[in-house]
Parts: sequence; C-alpha cells; structure tokens
Amino acid sequence: MVDHWANTYVHPTMDDIANYVPRHISANSITLTGFAVGLFAVPLLWLELYPVALILILVNRFLDGLDGAVARRNGVTNLGGYLDITCDFIFYSAVILGFALAAPDANGLAASFLIFSFVGTGSSFLAFAVIAEKHGISSDAHGQKAFYYLGGLTEGTETIVFYIVVCLFPAYFPMLAVMFGSLCWLTVIGRFGSAYSLLRN
Repeated sequence: MVDHWANTYVHPTMDDIANYVPRHISANSITLTGFAVGLFAVPLLWLELYPVALILILVNRFLDGLDGAVARRNGVTNLGGYLDITCDFIFYSAVILGFALAAPDANGLAASFLIFSFVGTGSSFLAFAVIAEKHGISSDAHGQKAFYYLGGLTEGTETIVFYIVVCLFPAYFPMLAVMFGSLCWLTVIGRFGSAYSLLRN
C-alpha cells in the first residue's frame, strides 16, 4: 500500500549506493547473496535468536533494494526479474517457517494461515503479471520493473514492518500473523477487482 510512497525516497538513495558497486558485480549476484543471507535467518528464528535473525532479515531487504538499483543502472533483464521475485517469495515464507519451528504449538496454526495467505497474494500478483505481459499492459507506478506490479494493502514495505515487529515481540506472533494474513486476503480481493477492471475488455 505504501510501496509507491516509500520508493520515492528509497530508490534515489539506493541508486546513489549502487554507483559505488563495481560494474563487474551483477544485480543477479546481489539477489542470490541476499537470498542466502535471508535463509540463514530461519535457523536463528528456530533457535529463538530473534534479534540476530532480524539483522539478517534487514540485510536481505537492503540487498533486495540494492539489486534493483544495480539492475536499473546496468539494465533490467527478464532473468533478473525472475530471480528477484522468486527469491523474495521463498524468503517471505521461509521467515514464517522459522517462527513455526521456534514454537510449533503456539505458532504453527497461525504460521500455516499466513503462508496460505502469502500463496493468495503471490498467485494473484504473478498471474496478473503474466496476463499483463501478454496484452501489453504496463505501469511505472512502482518504478522500473521487469513485469507489471499490481499493488495492494500488503506489499513489500508492510511485510518488512511486520517482520520487524514480530522479531521484536515474538510472543505476539500468532495474533499478528492472523491479522497480517487477513490483510493479505483483502489485498487478494482488491487485486481480483483490479484485474477484472483491467482485463474484462
């Protein structure tokens, strides 16, 4: 919901940082490095080392922003877009798995609901991107992307905030996960409406 607003501040900053990245370092290598760093947060969450896990989560998100800036500098590619979105969605669910592993009895059901909700937001997002590409529908509302970016209530910025909060207050994970998952389904409903409006003709 606030990605467009956040990107007006984040993108210029990341573009400046990208200027210091050597030309031989590709956006794809940054994507994969960030993905690997992010996955290391899962065992840390399992061990209930939440502050350390949060650091890795934030490093992952920083590198996710940096790979986009490097891609804008060097040229956006289809492979880069594929790697970026695939690694993002796996990482998002992996973090929730970490909370389920940390406290299966307390967190398991809420974690399952949230991952189920992520499937809804992810599929509604990617399915529309495929159809938009087929019909030449484009938008630059979220900056230069490798595919159509259909927004919603729960986007990247909201997800980062959610991860920060649950890492700082892990005892409240079940309640917060159900709340965030419910917002994800409102996003799915909103995307259904947007897709119907844009594709019915």
